[in-house]
Amino acid sequence: MNNEKISKNLSQLADLLEFTGANAFRLRAYRNGSRIIKELPDPIASMIEAGEDLTKLDGIGKGVAEKCHELVSTGKLKQLDEILETVPKTVLDLLNVPKLGPKKCAALFNELGIQSLDQLKAACEAQQVRLLSGFGAKTEEAILQGISIAVLANERILWAHADKIATQLNEHMIGCSAIRQCEFAGSYRRGKETVGDLDLLVDSDDSQTVMDHFGTFEDITSVIVRGETKMSVRLENEFQVDLRVVPTESFGAALQYFTGSKDHNVLVRGRAKQMGLKVNEWGVFDLNDSKECRIAGQTELEVYESLDLPFFPPEIREARRELDWAEKSELPKLIELADIRGDLHMHTTATDGKASIEEMADAARGLGLSYIAITDHSQRVSMANGLTPERLLDQWKRIDQLNATSDDDFVILKGIECDILEAGGMDLPDEVLAQGDFIIASVHYGQNQPRQQITDRIIGAIENPYVSMVAHPTGRLLNKREAYDVDIDAVFQAAKANRKMIELNANPIRLDLNDIHLLAAKTHGIPVIINTDAHRTEGLTNMRFGIKQARRGCLSASDVANTLPLAEFLKKINH
Repeated sequence: MNNEKISKNLSQLADLLEFTGANAFRLRAYRNGSRIIKELPDPIASMIEAGEDLTKLDGIGKGVAEKCHELVSTGKLKQLDEILETVPKTVLDLLNVPKLGPKKCAALFNELGIQSLDQLKAACEAQQVRLLSGFGAKTEEAILQGISIAVLANERILWAHADKIATQLNEHMIGCSAIRQCEFAGSYRRGKETVGDLDLLVDSDDSQTVMDHFGTFEDITSVIVRGETKMSVRLENEFQVDLRVVPTESFGAALQYFTGSKDHNVLVRGRAKQMGLKVNEWGVFDLNDSKECRIAGQTELEVYESLDLPFFPPEIREARRELDWAEKSELPKLIELADIRGDLHMHTTATDGKASIEEMADAARGLGLSYIAITDHSQRVSMANGLTPERLLDQWKRIDQLNATSDDDFVILKGIECDILEAGGMDLPDEVLAQGDFIIASVHYGQNQPRQQITDRIIGAIENPYVSMVAHPTGRLLNKREAYDVDIDAVFQAAKANRKMIELNANPIRLDLNDIHLLAAKTHGIPVIINTDAHRTEGLTNMRFGIKQARRGCLSASDVANTLPLAEFLKKINH
């Protein structure tokens, strides 16, 4: 029972308790406890085993501590099981619909008997939801539009979440002596921002031993199917993992085939056919030989070389431009995490962050970065205690002092994440912005405005002489919120004309821009900056998610501005 599972149980308990009209104080305690435990560096189970008093942890009260003890000792919560006897677990799917909190979901369940997304869709289409107190026609329309997001959230999980599962599963599989090689394939290996299932390939001559070992993975709740060389299971979160056991001589061919994408494989097979060859998951075969002689298959490189192709990084196998680049010997060298020198979007305790300027700087130093920008929110974001001009200028003075007294070459840039106001224009006066080093423009409010209005707001910010970059340009939250309606081509044109930069936000729930937009930015020659948008020191490690997304967008280090040394970076933003 790790911290993530404890956190999930507490959060689920709070949601279901709200359905039953429980005391708001208890709900808040469970939700706070869930958040705190999820972010703890030390395992709760180990602390309990060592006899530590959990209530000494900031934000953990007696009730939450008792629930933690129960989960660690029994693996479940009796109270949660009791609630689920009266409230179907499927109602939790309703919470994935944007703008549907637990209170509204409870009203839908109690007053209309809605227990599933299908029932919710039918009720909206029948215009029954708008009749409930606190809803209305506009809310009903918004719910109907948001159901597709909730359906997707049930079917696909964030890449970062899949990565945790893959890491745990890989550690488990290493313990099987019958395995020679073990690799994940599919959309996870290609780095797609959401993943529908995991494909695990194993090189072994003893498939039964491998499958027996696979079946002991602690998160498996059921076996869907088990055959001679294939086994499919379902995990606690309903996520599916498919295991395939293949011989050494076919491992590379199987890895190439099951990594995909399907469209990439169609191109590969078409090329093979033109060369008198056949490619499948078992290898590459010469069709001119009556026995279909295998000529490659042990490694992926071998497969591609047999077709006179280079090795394609998995992230770009999407049948976009990779084969054309290969034909022209122009396959890009994709960016790597080690190329990054700075992080230009992060928050501190001055607004909604959890660490000081000094703590963020020290953490960035520890990751090998050379420079950062402190970019707290501006005053419009009042819920995050956004900075007024006076508070911002005081913060910038503090940054100047820190740089002046630093005993190394690490530099903190004076920045701000300045809101683009709903009516257009920036949240802070130009005379203040002019004193900063790195000014971010972003949209947090008015995201439901018409396409032209949002586009004009962003272009207006790009045209401001003191703005350096537009943050999370489409505003999407994966599996939670669609991108707002913006003419991204017009935004790119404005960015290029004004020599401004565009952000790739590395937060795994954002990954904004998407891969298609990143490829377009590369094509237009618009510099991209990959930032973590970290709100705590641990968040700085999210850079790797941004790198994975950048690779899917075919970006090289030269396409990303924060791979530059500081002096060159400053020249670029100050033209």
